Amino acid sequence: MSDIQTLLACFPRSGRLEWIGLRPERRAPLLTPESVIAVAGQGLEGDHYRARRRGTRQVTLIQAEHLAVIGALLGRAPPEPAVLRRNLVVSGINLLALKGRRFQIGEAVLEGSGFAHPCSRMEEVLGAGGYNAMRGHGGLTARVVRSGPLVLGDAVIELGLAGDGAETETA
Repeated sequence: MSDIQTLLACFPRSGRLEWIGLRPERRAPLLTPESVIAVAGQGLEGDHYRARRRGTRQVTLIQAEHLAVIGALLGRAPPEPAVLRRNLVVSGINLLALKGRRFQIGEAVLEGSGFAHPCSRMEEVLGAGGYNAMRGHGGLTARVVRSGPLVLGDAVIELGLAGDGAETETA
């Protein structure tokens, strides 16, 4: 039997970047480019949070597999990613297991900094019960550790615990 640290570090496969969403302004419709530049210590180029936040919530991610769960809890088809206002949709890797870990998407390195809990706006955009349908399925927040491009289809690769000596780039 493995110890818990060994189990926490074992990922059966890499994930995949499925969707990119940028919020140019608060409440503005999302842009959905095929690629974006992640900027260390800031976030994603073209996203309004990049200009305002330098903390730990520079990028938001949601698991593609959770879209079906959210739809099922609402009794309808999975919601479109743009409605949920997250930056990145990834599949094939458990995002929640990346909290406190570094991971690479394309050439950029991110660090899972927290859980992306739903806000009251989910009730507005998903309808009655939208907030509760999102609870536990809101995804992950991350900070950008190393700048680089992200392109649809890029692998999402777990790199290890945050702060284990991996490089940190400053913008």
